[in-house]
Amino acid sequence: MLRTLIWFLYFWLYLILLLPVLFYYWRLDLRHDPRLDDKVNRKVQNWARRLMRVAGMRVTVNGRENLPDHAAVYIANHQGNFDIPLILSSLNRAHGLLAKQELARIPILRLWMRLLHCLFVDRSSPRAGVESIAEGVKLLQSGHSLVIFPEGTRSRGNEIQDFKGGAFRIASKSKVPVVPVTIDGSYRAMEANPTGWIIRPCHVTVTIHPAIETDGMPRETLRELPEQTRGIIASALKGV
Repeated sequence: MLRTLIWFLYFWLYLILLLPVLFYYWRLDLRHDPRLDDKVNRKVQNWARRLMRVAGMRVTVNGRENLPDHAAVYIANHQGNFDIPLILSSLNRAHGLLAKQELARIPILRLWMRLLHCLFVDRSSPRAGVESIAEGVKLLQSGHSLVIFPEGTRSRGNEIQDFKGGAFRIASKSKVPVVPVTIDGSYRAMEANPTGWIIRPCHVTVTIHPAIETDGMPRETLRELPEQTRGIIASALKGV
């Protein structure tokens, strides 16, 4: 219980103390300052890594050599609430996420997410889904990568639900690679506990798989890409 209270206190206190930095970054954004992305990346990755440490989470990252040095769509399974800080801290930099619209309602956090080039999508609206694909393509073509959890919701365990196709349409339309990422064990930090919100220490393994090029991929192969990617991610899950 004490660890959980400290974690939530740190989560919000850090964001509040960084308010002056946040407003400074917004001024840089208005001026289209080229230094902004690197500054935001450092702050966000430091925040995410500290969240892991406060939670008592030990993280092993395999496959860093597979990280591309250009824009890509990172496809990951979604086990629990800790997946977002895990992804932000485990890749070569903190990339934007395709996030549910509800997160855009959280004060302060939504401002950081916009600076990180996150996209918000209303899952209840088919039209919003189409618009999010167009926004994702535009973001990737501008040189920014995107992280997507194609299950759409947390599995709360070691099973992988079906992958929705929107993430793969974004990648293929942008002609950027798909990079499968396996998150193994994050649900043990919170979702596996009886209350569902108490945080307990655990070990998590993040595996970054080789990129799959979508540029020039035949249409039939593109249709099979969600299931192919799902299989690659599942291959690094223990007990699956």
